[in-house]
Amino acid sequence: MTSPPIQWYPGHIAKAEKQLKEQIKRVDVVLEVLDARIPLASHHPQVAEWVGSKTRLLVLNRVDMIPEGMQQDWRDWFKAQGETLYFTDAQNGKGVKLLKNAAQGAGVEMNQRRRDRGMRPRPVRAVVIGFPNVGKSALINRLVRRKAVKSARRAGVTKQLQWVRISDEIELLDAPGVIPGRLDNQKDAVKLAICDDIGEAAYDNQRVAAALVDLLGDLDFADVLKSRYGQELGLLTGEEYIYNLAYVRYKGDVERVAVLLLNDFRKGLMGNIPLEFPPE
Repeated sequence: MTSPPIQWYPGHIAKAEKQLKEQIKRVDVVLEVLDARIPLASHHPQVAEWVGSKTRLLVLNRVDMIPEGMQQDWRDWFKAQGETLYFTDAQNGKGVKLLKNAAQGAGVEMNQRRRDRGMRPRPVRAVVIGFPNVGKSALINRLVRRKAVKSARRAGVTKQLQWVRISDEIELLDAPGVIPGRLDNQKDAVKLAICDDIGEAAYDNQRVAAALVDLLGDLDFADVLKSRYGQELGLLTGEEYIYNLAYVRYKGDVERVAVLLLNDFRKGLMGNIPLEFPPE
C-alpha cells in the first residue's frame, strides 16, 4: 500500500495563520505547545521566525502519555539546544502552575521596562500556539481555572482568535491550530496523523494505522500488539498485520481495525508509548 502524501491546509488555517502573525506582534510571551509523544514532529517550523526576540515558553503537553523517565531525556536534549521545557498534563492540571508563574515572570520584566519609560503597568499578554489538538484549549482552561474556551480531543475545535483573561496579571490569546502550508517531511506528517494532531480529512485511517503498527515494530513496542490484540507482529508489515487481525477477529472489517488501533493508541490504552526519542 503506497501512501499518498498527507494533505491539508483548509482555508480557515491559512486565515488563522495570517491573523496569528498579526496578533503575535501585540503579545509579550508565546507559549508553544508540543505533543509529548512527538515533540519534534509537532514543532511548527516557522514559530521561531514569527516570535523573533519575544519570550517563548516551550510546553510539552500530554506528559502522562510517555514514560516518566523520558521527561528528563527531553529536558536534557532541549536544554542542549538552549531551550527550557515546561511539562504539562492539561487534562489533569499537572505542571500548569509552574507554567503560569513563568508567563507572569515575563510580565514583570515587561512592566519594569514600561515603568522605566514612564508608562503604566498592564497585564502580560500571552498567546498559546501549536498544531491542532495538541491540548492548547485544555491548557488555557486550566490556566483560567474555568471552561473559558472550547476544548475537545479532536482537531479544529478552535476556529477563531479569542482573548481570555486569566488574572489581573495575564491575558491569554487562544489561537486555532496552525499547520505549515506544506510539510515536506512525510514521516512527521504520519506521526501527526497517528496522534490526531491534524484534521481527519488529511489522511486515510488504514494507511495511518499500518504506519502506526510499523512504527511500533521499529521502536520495539511490538509486544503491545500481541498482549492487546492476541496477534503477533512477527515479520508482517503494518498493512499485513491489520488485514490479518481484521480477518481473524473482525469479520474482515479492515477499516474497523484501523480505527480501533488508532483510537487505542490515542487514548493511551496501549500504554505510554512515545513515537520519538531525543536525537543522539
